[in-house]
Formats: sequence, C-alpha cells, structure tokens
Amino acid sequence: MPLTCSRAGTCCHGNLVLLNPWEIYSLASEKKISPKEFRDQYTEFGGTKLLFNGSSSFKGKKSCTLYVENFGCSVHLGRPLACRLFPLGRQIQNNETTYIFEGKTFPCLKDCPDVTLLPKLSVATYLKGQATDKFESAQDAYLELMQNLADIAFELLLDTGLAQSGDTKTLPLWKIMGNEEPEMLANRIGKDWLDILMVPEISDNCSDPISFVHEHNELLQIKIEAVLPTLKSNEALHQTCVLMMALALHLARAIGANPASLAMHWCETAEGYL
Repeated sequence: MPLTCSRAGTCCHGNLVLLNPWEIYSLASEKKISPKEFRDQYTEFGGTKLLFNGSSSFKGKKSCTLYVENFGCSVHLGRPLACRLFPLGRQIQNNETTYIFEGKTFPCLKDCPDVTLLPKLSVATYLKGQATDKFESAQDAYLELMQNLADIAFELLLDTGLAQSGDTKTLPLWKIMGNEEPEMLANRIGKDWLDILMVPEISDNCSDPISFVHEHNELLQIKIEAVLPTLKSNEALHQTCVLMMALALHLARAIGANPASLAMHWCETAEGYL
C-alpha cells in the first residue's frame, strides 16, 4: 500500500531535503520545466537543497516550496529519495545498506494521519510502496561518481609532480573546502562547472538512473579532458586539483555525505603518499 502525501504532516514541513542531479531531473520533468529552471526556482546552495519557504506552516515550520495547501505535494511522482524514505534514514557502510528509524514500530510518526492510519509495515514493504529502487540506484551511482572526481584530484596532486614541487597550498585548501558553507563552495566552483555538475544536459526522457549517471559521467570526463592539456604550470595544476575536489565535495553534500569528514579523510590519505 503506497503512502500518499499528507495534507498536514511533518514530511512536507521544515525538513532538510538534499538533491542529487538525477532527482533535480526527475522533479523538473514532473514540473514540466528544464532542470536549470527547477534548480533556480526551487533549490538553494547550488542545487543541493530543496527550498522550504512555502506559505503553509505546520507547528511553526515552513512547507516545502512544492507543497500545495489542502492538496499535498505538487510533484509527488517525481519526489526525491529523502521524501520517499521519510521517516527512514539510509546508511551505507562496508557496502551494506541499512535503514534507520526511531521508535519500536514503523512507521513512527505521530502527527501524520496518512501514516498512522496505515497498517504496520515492514521496511521492505514500505520501500516497495514508495518505489525507492530507482532513486536508491541513482544515489549509489552518484556516490561512485563523487569518488571518481576525488580520484582525479588525487591524480593531479600526486601523479603530475605537483606534490613533489613543494606545493603547500593544495591539501590545506581541501580541508578548508570541506568546512565551507555550501554557498561559498558553489561560488568557488563557478557557474559553468556547477551547471555541468548539477544540471547536465542529458538526453530527454532518460528514465533509467544508471544510464543518466553514466551519461553525466561522460559529459564531465569530456569537460575535464579538455582542460588537462592546458595545465602547463604548477599553479594551473593546483587550481584544477582544487576544483576537482570542490566538485567532489559539492556532490558529496548533494547525496547526504559529510564534506568535512570526507575532506579530512582524503587529506589524510593523500598525506600517506607524500
């Protein structure tokens, strides 16, 4: 039994909903606008966070900008993974996925009649009703793409002679970026790279998330490969190395990872090779 969107509940009010590029594409398709238009109108922090500035209020919390009072979610079929999982959390550790929720019963919300009136469900049944499979596949694929971008940053640092040149700027800047506010990191990346990272021009009607992420990765690789031959100085290598890590950290935030922890981990890893 699928969960319907509540007309007055906690899921559409005052929450943190992060978005990866596939989710922006899905929401934009449901809204019948371009991904760029959707990002500019309905998100913040360079497209990584859904706006919650709607007119409806529940317990003093603003509604999602896509919420329509006395109706519910206006893009329910295209809603992102965070909305589909709510109130669950999803965690991947050692290649194993676990689902986390509070309380002894599931679902465990007090204020949402559309949930509390449902029979008690297993997590597996709930996930099936929410049709999370495509959106989980997209999240996992973007986790891999994020690591690919970080690997490029590692290669620029360690395999080009940059680290051996006496560079002392790159790793400290990685750490700084891990703790930067989302707006600052987005500004550091710049519009062109932010567009290709968050709202890539993917073939229309791409309903398969794995194909979407694969095509997205190819677009990024083409753009990166066009830049590499121009890197004629250590300063140019440093700047591009920092940019690649900034892209990885921005995407990390979009998929719910902790940029600060990742930046520290990647710095410690790089230091182990120096």
